[in-house]
Formats: sequence, structure tokens, C-alpha cells
Amino acid sequence: MATEKRSTVYSMFVIGSLFFVFGFVTWLNNILIPYMRTACELETQVQGYLVTFAFYIAYFVMSIPSSFVLKKTGYGNGMALGLIVMAVGCMMFIPGAQLRSYPIFLIGLFLQGSGLSLLQTASNPYVTVIGPVESAARRMSVMGICNKVAGMIGILLLYRALFAGKEQLIESIKMAADGPAKEQMLQQLSNGVILPYLIMTGVLIALVLFIKAANLPEIQEEEESEESQRSIFSFPYMWLGVLAIFFYVGAEVIAIDTLIGYGDFYGIPTEISHYFGVYALVALLVGYICGIIFVPKVISQRMALIIQLCTATLLTVVALCTHGLASIVAIICLSFAHAIMWPAIWPLAIHDLGGHTKFASALLVMAIVGGAVMPLIYGRLADVSNPHNAYAILFVCYAYILFFATVGCKIRRKG
Repeated sequence: MATEKRSTVYSMFVIGSLFFVFGFVTWLNNILIPYMRTACELETQVQGYLVTFAFYIAYFVMSIPSSFVLKKTGYGNGMALGLIVMAVGCMMFIPGAQLRSYPIFLIGLFLQGSGLSLLQTASNPYVTVIGPVESAARRMSVMGICNKVAGMIGILLLYRALFAGKEQLIESIKMAADGPAKEQMLQQLSNGVILPYLIMTGVLIALVLFIKAANLPEIQEEEESEESQRSIFSFPYMWLGVLAIFFYVGAEVIAIDTLIGYGDFYGIPTEISHYFGVYALVALLVGYICGIIFVPKVISQRMALIIQLCTATLLTVVALCTHGLASIVAIICLSFAHAIMWPAIWPLAIHDLGGHTKFASALLVMAIVGGAVMPLIYGRLADVSNPHNAYAILFVCYAYILFFATVGCKIRRKG
């Protein structure tokens, strides 16, 4: 028993390091959106949110292939391969910066998302099944802490690399007329991304060696269970869970990656508004800590999900009924309510799937495409109306997740 416990703790430590990487890379989009708008001279909100689209659409494209890769390679080798693909994506930022080419940047983001898709497909079920399913939300909350702490560090470091000390340069770019002088200034700003992404490439390669040396034990699934003999379509609650993840990720990305643009809407300079994403990740961190303390000892993961959905809906009402700093604070606080959603939805969706767990996990990771689709819808609404009113799209997300938490997750297999 003691040996098994040590093995679980060791595995959690290794996977926690991967979740740190997830957060560091994922939440950099918060800074990349305003950076790309300036360096690549983007004109609309929708164009800016192609950053999130390119990153998260990779989950939709690559998640099913990822499940087949994992069947061939196993979890450990699959994680290493995912890190290598991410490293290639980071390297794409070098020609993207040198050519100041938005499409090349987007290709790099797509490759980063593809590598993360493979890593997520492997790591999330790993965290879920290495202990009792009743405490899966607690373990996922621990992983979430690693993710969000990394996100805070990443936002602060990338902001300093791309924007700190360059306020004068950015202001000059905005004021300059088209011509060689402006092109030179834009190129200077664009080149600032090269060193950070070279360092990230080196870190990812180092993590490949770490994962290979870690020799993680494989998950033993019950391939011959009754559930395994049924079609994957016999589990309606799993499919409903996939859609719940779609809306959850869309809401979470909107609540964080739009904050700098929302601050700009109210005239708040980037040197101040770039902290908003950090504050949102702190709110997520607090939410995860609450999940670790109270779930499942005090409250079930499903009931916690329902309570936080009601909280998120109320905060959205506050955000839409107020303006300026009060509205911004309400959007930041949404992240506290979001913290329990991924840890609670995931185990509810894959419970009792037996040998279908890997494939179902791929579908759930595929649903992260919500982070690509929903911010684009937000961006379009912001262009048509304004960034404030566009947050109304969050009501759609919360309404569906509430349906899953109260009704959908109880719809068990057919026949």
C-alpha cells in the first residue's frame, strides 16, 4: 500500500510538471493578442482572436489522432512526442518574427496546440484514474494550481519581454505614417518575441528528457469490462460532457484573454491591464484551493459545479449592469467560479467508461476547441456592438453547463 501511494505521488509530481507547461504556454495568448495586433497591424477584434482560434482549433483537429497515437506509444512516449511538437511550434515564432508574418505565427500556435492536445489527452485521464473517482476533482484541482501558477509567471515574463520599456516605441508606431521608419519600428517590436520562444524551445526539449527518464507506469484499463463491450454511443452522459467542456473552455478563455482588450475599451493602458490576466489566474488559483479543501469532504464535485455556475451567472449579470472598473472586476472574478468546472465535468463525463476511457478523453480534449470558437463569437459581437455587451455570450455557456450538471450527467447508458 505504501509503495502504491509513493508511486501515485511520484506520478502526480511528473504530471504536475506537465500541467505547469500547459499553463505557461496556454495563458501567453493573453499577451500575444495585443502584441500581434500591434506588430502585425491587425485591424479588428476578430483578427486578434485568431490567436486563440489557431491555438485551440488544434485540439479539435488533433485529439482523435492523439488517442490513436497513445494506443501505439503508451502514455509516457505520447507525452514526450507532444512536447517535441510544442517545441517545433515555438521555433516557428523565429521566422514569424523575422518576416513579421501573422500566418506563420498562427501556424506556430497551431503546432503548440497540437502538442498540448496530445499531452492533455494523455495526462487528464491519468490524473483521473490513478486514485478514487470521488476525489478526482481534488487531484485535478492540484493540477490546476500548477497550470495557473505557470500562467501567472508566463504572462508577467512575456509582458516584460515584449512590452516593458517599449511604451515609447509602441506609441511611436501608432503615430507614425506608413513608410520605412514605421516598418523599422514594427520589425524591432516583432523581433522581441524571438528570445523568449527560443528559451521555451530549450525548456520543452529538456522536459522531453525528463519524461523519458521518469518512466511513468501505464494505466491499466479494464478492456474486457461490460462497458468496454458496448458502443461509445451507448454513453449519452459522456457526449453531453464533451459539449459541456466546449462551453466551459470557451467561457474561461473569454474571461481571461479578453481582459486587456476590455481594459483598452475603457482607456486603461496595457502596462496596467496586463495584470488583469494575472488577477484572473489568482482567482482561478483560489478556486482550485477551495476545491481541494471542500471537494469531496464537504460537498460533492457535482454540487460544487452547480453552485459555481450560479455564481458565474450572477457575476456576468453584474459585469453587464456596471461599467468601467466594476465591470472589469466582475469579469476577473468569473475565473474563481470557473475553477471547479473542468475538475468536476471531466470525471462526471468519463465515469464507468472502462476501455473507452482513452477515446472519450480524446473527445473531451477535442472539445477544448470551445476556446477557439467562443472568443471569435465574442470578438464578432464586440465589433458589431462593443466589448462590454459581447460578454452576454457567457449566458449561453453557463446555461448548457448547468443542464449537464443537473440533468445531463445523470443520463446513463442506453439499453
